Amino acid sequence: AFAVRGACAYLARPLSHTVGDIGARALRTCAPMGGRGRPPAGVAFGQGGVGVGVRGLHASGALHQGKVDEIEAQLKADDPTQTQLGGEERINLWSLSPPALEELLVSWGAKKFVAKQVHQWMYEKGATNIDDFTNVSKQMREMLKSKATLGTLSIATQQESKDGTIKRAYALPDGQLIESVLMPYNDGRRTACISSQAGCAMGCVFCATGQMGFARQLTASEIFEQVLRFHCELAQKGERLSNVVLMGMGEPLGNYNNVLTAVRRMNEEVGIGARHITISTVGLVPRIQRLSKEGLQVKLAVSLHAANDRERSEMMPVNVRFPLSELMQACRDYIRDTGRRITFEWALIAGKNDTPETAHELGALLQGMMCHVNLIPLNPTSGFDGKPTQAADVKTFVEVLAEYGVTATPRVR
Repeated sequence: AFAVRGACAYLARPLSHTVGDIGARALRTCAPMGGRGRPPAGVAFGQGGVGVGVRGLHASGALHQGKVDEIEAQLKADDPTQTQLGGEERINLWSLSPPALEELLVSWGAKKFVAKQVHQWMYEKGATNIDDFTNVSKQMREMLKSKATLGTLSIATQQESKDGTIKRAYALPDGQLIESVLMPYNDGRRTACISSQAGCAMGCVFCATGQMGFARQLTASEIFEQVLRFHCELAQKGERLSNVVLMGMGEPLGNYNNVLTAVRRMNEEVGIGARHITISTVGLVPRIQRLSKEGLQVKLAVSLHAANDRERSEMMPVNVRFPLSELMQACRDYIRDTGRRITFEWALIAGKNDTPETAHELGALLQGMMCHVNLIPLNPTSGFDGKPTQAADVKTFVEVLAEYGVTATPRVR
């Protein structure tokens, strides 16, 4: 049994392909599978979708207030960047910047060019074993093996679908479990969906990871390593990792410093263009404002799912702290400051948020914004109250949004 605490929302790719932006394939939610990872009452997850039961939409005010306090505390903590956890006996070479790697190897008696050789093996040739550093002296390789390691994540379990999608659970050094997914596309793209936290403090009722609670921030190197491992595996096959979406476990902007450190390393050391990296958020307004000043050309995806405060607050405690008026202003400011389009994620739930009336409300909310809406149908799961939106209703929803000049792409099953 694949019993883990959480999983990237895009668990097992459906037979059909998604049309449009990558966000429609990797909604910013997480889902457990079996054993201790069973979803809480009112929440259902499965293949490439998100489930919301009626019970889940009526979370208690007390729970929401507790979550709001937790969200506020996480924002105030400002997560200082870490590269390694305390107590590690060997140095993680993948956690080191090129200057730090050179400084380390020189301190061990190596010439500076050896650091360049090691760096080339790790990032250009995709080596995951120190013995593969064949142009490095045997003496230095033995020293590296005794004093250093390549990464700290270990594969707890893995699943691979017929189309090549790989879903992987990693065990962290302290026993926490996170998940990453590699998604291949027919056009040659290879996209990694990665986690930014162990657990999540946001408490969204449709997200099983949010219901699990928050364990800890991932370090910058733990976030980066998820990408690097897929990069190395693809490089060994003559392929390359082309895109990264931070839509796995956790709220990326809740781990702001570590996420941005990892994103910059993905760009600079792995060579993934910033425009091919998507950072998602439930709507942490101060962090959206901060991101707009970073000068990064990354994509931003905002989980929306409701077009008024009452309904959104029922589903997403963060809306109690940062209501739609504040979120929409932050999004407009982000577009103005960066010149980049925002993607809004919308999980379609039959009879809840898929009606023409709701589409009109959403269209009015987003009218005039440089944005795109990714529509993700509910994944049908037995034993839960939520129902998937019918194809005709999805079509109507898209047509209504178009009346307001808002483009939308539904997932095609």
